[in-house]
Amino acid sequence: MSVVVPTYNRSYVIRRAINSVLQQDFKYYELIVVDDGSTDNTCAVLEEYGARIRVLFQQHNGVSAARNRGIALATGELIAFLDSDDEWLPAKLDKQVQHWNPNKTDFICHTDEIWIRGGRMIPQKAIHRKQGGRFFERALERCLISPSSAMMSASLLEKVGVFDESLPAAEDYDLWLRVTAFYDVDFVPEPLVIKHGGRLDQLSVTTPAIDRYRIQAIVKILCSRDLPLPYRQAAVKELRRKCRIVAQGYRKRGRDEEAQIYDKLAESYQENVSCSRRLRPG
Repeated sequence: MSVVVPTYNRSYVIRRAINSVLQQDFKYYELIVVDDGSTDNTCAVLEEYGARIRVLFQQHNGVSAARNRGIALATGELIAFLDSDDEWLPAKLDKQVQHWNPNKTDFICHTDEIWIRGGRMIPQKAIHRKQGGRFFERALERCLISPSSAMMSASLLEKVGVFDESLPAAEDYDLWLRVTAFYDVDFVPEPLVIKHGGRLDQLSVTTPAIDRYRIQAIVKILCSRDLPLPYRQAAVKELRRKCRIVAQGYRKRGRDEEAQIYDKLAESYQENVSCSRRLRPG
């Protein structure tokens, strides 16, 4: 088992994340922390842990590159991810490993989670409800798997590919589309991850019009020849919806040229048009 924790200038919370791994009931893991070029005192904090963690440093290249470097150096058959501003409850790894069969090479499992914002628990709406099985259509609408809750077999990552480093945001949404389109997802219906939100340094806050990158992810999955027809139809429908949202946002800011790009992209998508003829955003 390998645990990959990417971090960037999170010295004020990284201890919480690391300690939550070290306090797991399941003990058979390696903990890989990838420092994505931090300029604060993250390095000094990581040095406190000595041989208990494996630290890798790279020039700042984004969270996807950091996760991918950890994946490349992981030695475990299973890989779990934890964002450096989140934390695990002690039973998290153990509960997920119980779902794994060594003969099940295409394995992915996630858990329910607790949301904290401003020190207060935030109730989740029905639209955010987590589930297992096949849920590609729901995954198109919004990201239903948190990286901090996900555990995957290394062999499944080899099949679907790792995080897309060209996406500055929605890189997890992109990966989960590639997974849920073709594989069943295991689910532990217990809140075993605590997600801390509401800070100004989070990608969801710092990245404007994040649906632009979700649209890119949908364009990518539509290029898959093996995508079942009902999924293809659902993907086209959601792509058009997101294009309208993004175009409307650009118009409100007086950026009509950008809005027209997404109008044309939505119009271009007919179910019988091949991927190679599509317009692409960005």
